[in-house]
Amino acid sequence: MAELLTPHGVALATRGLDLAGVFAAALQGGAIARTERLDLFGFVAVGVVSGLGGGLIRDTLLQHGTPVALTDVFYLPTALAGALIAFVISISQDAWDRLFTALDAAVIGFWAVAGAQKTLAAGLGWLPALLLGTITAVGGGALRDMMLRRVPAVLGGNALYASVAVVAAAITVVCSYAEQPTLGIVLGVAVALVLRLTAYKRGWGLPSGLDWQPRSRLAGALRRRWRGAPPVGDGPATAKGRSAGAARRLRFRGAHPAPGTLRRKSAPAHPHGTDGENGTDGDGTPRRPAVK
Repeated sequence: MAELLTPHGVALATRGLDLAGVFAAALQGGAIARTERLDLFGFVAVGVVSGLGGGLIRDTLLQHGTPVALTDVFYLPTALAGALIAFVISISQDAWDRLFTALDAAVIGFWAVAGAQKTLAAGLGWLPALLLGTITAVGGGALRDMMLRRVPAVLGGNALYASVAVVAAAITVVCSYAEQPTLGIVLGVAVALVLRLTAYKRGWGLPSGLDWQPRSRLAGALRRRWRGAPPVGDGPATAKGRSAGAARRLRFRGAHPAPGTLRRKSAPAHPHGTDGENGTDGDGTPRRPAVK
């Protein structure tokens, strides 16, 4: 236990977590490639991108030499092994779904902790550690989903995902500042696993959008303009007056109004078809003698 508290022991633990995340993410990418019915090269491509994408983004942003995925001889074979295992082993869809959920939770925990630890080891502060820990956890999955023309899981539409990585990275950072890095590694991975699996089982998720709208004249005018509604003050009476005015202008010019613009008022019904003894119809025009 004392050896794990040394910087060398923490570095070895971080490397082990990073490789475990590579293998789990590559196996996860292979499972998705199977659902997409890809060929062998598709399995390899999706598995490698899923397994190495987040770490490559992290190391590129850190700018501390060549990314470790290109210098460590174990990273690429680990990603290939995960993709090929998913290609060879054929299990039921339900089993793949359960395995996918467990791998997803494991990847988030492993990589969030490893990314935060590597950022702190590079001499950066707690906020970059949170950022790069989250990017490490979700970067490979986002690249994989974009390759397959799917909405990245980090953008929502599922149970807690990126927020779990933020929590795991935060636990790692707090324990590192408290000079308990080993506790931060163990606790960060455990909390990520429990939180992700619980969120998946119970359907926890972040809100997708609020329905609040500002109550002001300017906001109301902008909403009506976006929706194509008439300006403020245009009620049914105003619209009717405009239609009638347009119809009168067309009539005075000798033109015919558009259909539905001018409507003739219907005459009231009378029992004898007349308007009393003055010999007129209901609309005031002289009554025509009936043709016998």
